[in-house]
Amino acid sequence: QVQLVESGGGLVQAGGSLRLSCVVSGNTFGLYAMAWFRQAPGKEREFVAITDWRDYRQVYADSVKGRFTVSRDNAKNTVFLQMVNLIPEDTAVYYCAADRQMQRAVTAPPGLEDFSSWGRGTQVTVSS
Repeated sequence: QVQLVESGGGLVQAGGSLRLSCVVSGNTFGLYAMAWFRQAPGKEREFVAITDWRDYRQVYADSVKGRFTVSRDNAKNTVFLQMVNLIPEDTAVYYCAADRQMQRAVTAPPGLEDFSSWGRGTQVTVSS
């Protein structure tokens, strides 16, 4: 069905930056909100950022506001997560996810149940 493939993770020192990408196939990409979640060892998967189907509205978790930027290129079926000023607490597997509903308004942090398709994740490790 819908396939999502993340890339761009790696090992970086605190204060560094990374850009994650997620390429999507199998759906009408430009009509669905796209989000990023992350999961650290021993912790629950948590919301990071989301952008709506037009890349007009974005919502971020408090923990990443001012440091992460989510964007998308609908012509390339790709969503990005630009991460700067990384801290060790950002260490996690990062997942992208496609909304289960077309053209949903983005006004608040979503829940896991709002997404129908997930990538397999990319590891981000931030050292002290």
